[in-house]
Amino acid sequence: MANDIKQVRNSDGVVEFSNADVDVRKPTSINSNKTIIYKSLSNDGESFSFSDKKPLNGDFEVLAYECYACNPTSKINWHTISLNTADYADTVRTMAKKYNIDAALVRAVIHAESAFNAKALSKKGAQGLMQLMPGTAKDLGVTNAFDIQQNIEGGVKYLAGLLDTFNGDIKLATAAYNSGPGAVKRYKGIPPFAETEVYVERVGILHQRYRQES
Repeated sequence: MANDIKQVRNSDGVVEFSNADVDVRKPTSINSNKTIIYKSLSNDGESFSFSDKKPLNGDFEVLAYECYACNPTSKINWHTISLNTADYADTVRTMAKKYNIDAALVRAVIHAESAFNAKALSKKGAQGLMQLMPGTAKDLGVTNAFDIQQNIEGGVKYLAGLLDTFNGDIKLATAAYNSGPGAVKRYKGIPPFAETEVYVERVGILHQRYRQES
C-alpha cells in the first residue's frame, strides 16, 4: 500500500508532494532517491500539465514518487502526459532489435519505471532507467546499473525473458516486471496489488502512445 501523500516546502522554496520520506533540508533538485515530476499551469491558463522536464518559466510544483507509475493515487493523466521519444533512442532501438521486442514497449517501461532518470534509485535498491534490482542486474550480467547502455540492455533482456515466460502476454510480463514472475504465477494473472494493477494499466497506455509516435 502506498504511503500517504505529504506536502512540504523544501529549503529552495519548492512545494513538494511525495509518498516517500522527504528531507526538507535538501533542495529537491539534488535528491536522487525520488523520481521528479513537475506540475505547472498549461498555456491555456485553465488546466495543469505534468512533465519530467523542469518548466523553463512560470510557477510549478514538484511531485516526487518512489515509483513514477505505480502510485495508485497519482493524478497524472497518462493519456496526455508528455512522451520522451528522444533520450537514449539509439540504445533503445538497438537493444529492442537485439532481443526481438517492441521498442515502444521498452520506452513505456523506462517511462513508467524512472521517467528517463538514469540516476534513479528507489528505497528498495532498484537502480537506473529500468530500475534493476542488484540481484537481477547481476544475473543479467550488468556490472553497473547506472551505466545507460548496460541498464537498458539488462532491462530489455529481462523483459524479453518475461514475455517469453508468459507467452507474449504484455500485461502479464509487465506485471511480472513490477511484482516478480513468482507473484504472477502464484495468482495466475495480474497480482491483486494496487501498485501492480495501476502500473500495468499505465504501461499499457504509454505503450500504445509510444507506438503511435514511432
